[in-house]
Amino acid sequence: MSAVILKNSVQSSKLQTIHFASIIVQGNNYSNQPRIIKNPTTASLKRGTGGRSSFNGIVCTVFGNTGLVGRYLCNRLGKIGTQACHTYVQHLILPHRSDFYFCKQLKLCGDLGQVLFNPFDLRDEESIYKCVKHSNVVVNLIGKDWPTNNFSYENVHVEGARRIAKIAKKACVERFIHVSSLNVSPNPKPLVLKQGSQFLKSKWEGECAVKEEFPEATIIRPSTIFGMQDKFLTYYSSKWNQFMLTPVLWKKGEQTEKQPVHVSDVAAGITAIILDHNTAGKTYQFVGPRRYKLRNLVEWIQRSITEEWENMGSEILDLDKAPLFRLKVSLNDAFGITHRINHLHWEGIEKDSTSDVVLKDLPTLEDLGIELASLEEQGAWDLKLYHRHAYYEKSFEEYKAIPPPECIPL
Repeated sequence: MSAVILKNSVQSSKLQTIHFASIIVQGNNYSNQPRIIKNPTTASLKRGTGGRSSFNGIVCTVFGNTGLVGRYLCNRLGKIGTQACHTYVQHLILPHRSDFYFCKQLKLCGDLGQVLFNPFDLRDEESIYKCVKHSNVVVNLIGKDWPTNNFSYENVHVEGARRIAKIAKKACVERFIHVSSLNVSPNPKPLVLKQGSQFLKSKWEGECAVKEEFPEATIIRPSTIFGMQDKFLTYYSSKWNQFMLTPVLWKKGEQTEKQPVHVSDVAAGITAIILDHNTAGKTYQFVGPRRYKLRNLVEWIQRSITEEWENMGSEILDLDKAPLFRLKVSLNDAFGITHRINHLHWEGIEKDSTSDVVLKDLPTLEDLGIELASLEEQGAWDLKLYHRHAYYEKSFEEYKAIPPPECIPL
């Protein structure tokens, strides 16, 4: 219970103004004596032991919360008592531009009254302001894998990121965290596409735009993120993304090196950054503990989802020597105005064919104290969803150990 000290003017019985200079808090967890809080803020109203029913003083708005990382992040933030403030009520505020029923499951991330959904449009500054005006932390997870008629890479990764950062700064938000991508560059090296990856280029421009509007922003550059229902294991497990049940890779995957990171580690890293004010203004690289050739990764995925992989010849085709597959990708790009079947498109192939570059002068997840999960350990569990014979329950004697993919020394 709390009581507000009221200041009376002429008559003591007539209330004139409300003075918020101090708040008396009755009956906290440690003493029955009232505690006077001077210059109260949401952070000064911390309560509880740190669980979902507590309030840890973090008032957070998460843009892009319905994505892969967003779902894990919201759960972690709710787990430690994070809320967001809207219309003077404390909540974890989750902006969305889709139907409410696409994100309703996130309501379980916090206790009753902790999670608030608010519709917004990335082009509407007023709706964005309503989402951030009571928050002290804003996380931008919004990204687009392919451009559409309504939203281009420029609209989402550059203009949208700049708009959110600018409004957050005007709303006096203390921390702004922007999730970009590993391998961003103003001039990406062309591999499959003549102009290189426009995704990586626009993500670089988005970083620059965010830094211009919010210089203290923390930038996160994750590598390929894997997990349940991701766009990595799902892509290479799908028959649609193959030619005659044979995977197709640029240069057979021999010239591409990847260092994938698990989605739970990404969420843990973002949470650690939110809790540590010393991370403000820094750029972090979120990469996994081990590095692999893309060919070895795809072969391991195929062995994990089907036992016929060895009997089928264990072959991987070169993208340059698969004209029918290239035609399928082009048709999928041309007719997939708003959707790409199983995420098959040229920009995704270009991005997946780009080797991960980890700069030694930038901190990583290990600098945040995160214990990383390897692909062969965590990924083996996630791949069970895509097993070709998932309907058949094997006996203990039928299980065969799948050798892990060969690693590249770091």
